[in-house]
Amino acid sequence: MPCSLRPELELMARGIFPVAGIDEAGRGPLAGPVVAAAVVLPPGFFLPGLDDSKKLSPRKRESLHARLTSDPDILWACARCEPGEIDSLNILRATHLAMRRAFLALAVRPPHALIDGLPVPDFPCPHTALVGGDGLSLSIAAASVIAKVERDRTMDELDAQFPEYGFCRHKGYPTAEHLDRLRRHGPTPVHRLSFAPVAKSVPA
Repeated sequence: MPCSLRPELELMARGIFPVAGIDEAGRGPLAGPVVAAAVVLPPGFFLPGLDDSKKLSPRKRESLHARLTSDPDILWACARCEPGEIDSLNILRATHLAMRRAFLALAVRPPHALIDGLPVPDFPCPHTALVGGDGLSLSIAAASVIAKVERDRTMDELDAQFPEYGFCRHKGYPTAEHLDRLRRHGPTPVHRLSFAPVAKSVPA
């Protein structure tokens, strides 16, 4: 099934509108924040090429991000949880917290949300969880693109602070290059110490 407004229209048919799409980027990396985005699209919205961010090239994501964030009819917000919060809460709870923060950061809070994945405990409004939702709902796809681009930009900034780690290339994911740099240099302040490959790199 192609990515569309079908989930949003099904809610609208029940009198539920507007709806926020919620997604995150950065659950798997060993370094950097987890970033969530909340997006409310206008009725009848269409943007050619908008899809799950994982299916798109970096150049395409940047192009879509620019169009989404510059459209005055689109409401959006981003939020994050930093590595220290991830270590304290665990990555799942930190992801949920970032999602709640993104929703609460919207200038207008919709009565319902569409969330990629499984239900989020204590979410601020009723929501529908869609596994693979970033490939089904355009609102979630928009959130996935914004979250991914915002996080990648953060990792590019961190690359300038810690150039020996190659963050601009792997964005903090556990690539062979990243694991090698961890073994050689140890973790930075932006690494997630609770993640096993990082914990193993800490000197005894």
